[in-house]
Amino acid sequence: METEKMQAVVYEGPFNIVVKEKSKPVLLEKTDAILKVHIAGICGSDLHMYRGHQKTTTGHTMGHEFIGTVESTGSAVSRFHPGQKVMSIFSPMCMKCWFCQHGHTNRCVDGPSFGSMALDGGQSEYVRVPFADSTLEFIPEEVSDENMIIMCDIFPTGYYGAMKAITKLLRNNETAESIVGGTLHAPSALRPTFEKVTLDNSVVVCLGCGPVGLCAVLTAKVLGAGTVFAIDSVDDRLEEARKMGARPLNLEKDDIPDIIKSVTGGRGADAVVESVGNKSAMRLAFDLVRPCGVLSSIGFHQGDLPFSAFEAYSKNLDINMGRAAVRPVFGEALKVFAENQAMFADFITHRIPLADAAHGYEIFEKHQARKVILTM
Repeated sequence: METEKMQAVVYEGPFNIVVKEKSKPVLLEKTDAILKVHIAGICGSDLHMYRGHQKTTTGHTMGHEFIGTVESTGSAVSRFHPGQKVMSIFSPMCMKCWFCQHGHTNRCVDGPSFGSMALDGGQSEYVRVPFADSTLEFIPEEVSDENMIIMCDIFPTGYYGAMKAITKLLRNNETAESIVGGTLHAPSALRPTFEKVTLDNSVVVCLGCGPVGLCAVLTAKVLGAGTVFAIDSVDDRLEEARKMGARPLNLEKDDIPDIIKSVTGGRGADAVVESVGNKSAMRLAFDLVRPCGVLSSIGFHQGDLPFSAFEAYSKNLDINMGRAAVRPVFGEALKVFAENQAMFADFITHRIPLADAAHGYEIFEKHQARKVILTM
């Protein structure tokens, strides 16, 4: 029997994206589903591979943001049925391994990311989705398909980064309040006066205002951060951050360290959310955060960190890094997104046919587009 074919966006090396014919995927496991893809997004993390920063083999299908209709399901899939419209979280999760059962779905032992050499992605006419019951989600009536593509990765990731920063900041504050407020066995005259760091008076920096960074900006404001600074070098990104309630700072025009110090009494920011994924951004994030502050990094990094263990030790930093655990926060993130989706009305700037995917990558890589989706 002849194998059915489809069109797919294939990685053939740095700056070499080709749309070519591949075999249509088939069910391999009883927990799989096959989706007919309607739209697929190009994500900032796709650019790491496109630029050659992420070392990988060639020949796999790109993309981890996609929406489509269920075409077929394995015998163990119970939540979804053929004909239903769904979206996919960017990496499958089994919900049975130790990590999934403890809320760390970002470290599922059987869950590679879509669009990698381990699992073909969704920038194609069809895609196989492992662990469909936990990887797929229905699309709420109040959210459009185009907006929902933002929930595949970038909004939950931005939400996760900002939420981690604020949660840890508050937890650290409670610990400090307990210590200073009475558990020290010292005469009251020698106890320092405790000035509580509340969300209202906190200073949070969002470093990077690409799609994920803007999602972090909005989340930080919604969760109650007092002053949110947004840092980037692209003016239209900074304008979007301003609309979301942040104070924009231009990386190439403003003396950013001096500004942050001036508004914090020289201490530095209470928390920094870094979403860029390169060494210079991570170094700036490290320099901007105050001692005993929180550095939440959701950027995709390669190579060594740009600060030493001694430097980190000397700042007593609370550092959180890595891929977002989307499944545990998906419901909360979707609620925030749905209530604020008007902010994303102009988020998707380019809609390009799948056949012209190479052009989509080119303009996105050159910062000529905020968000690109591929249409089938």
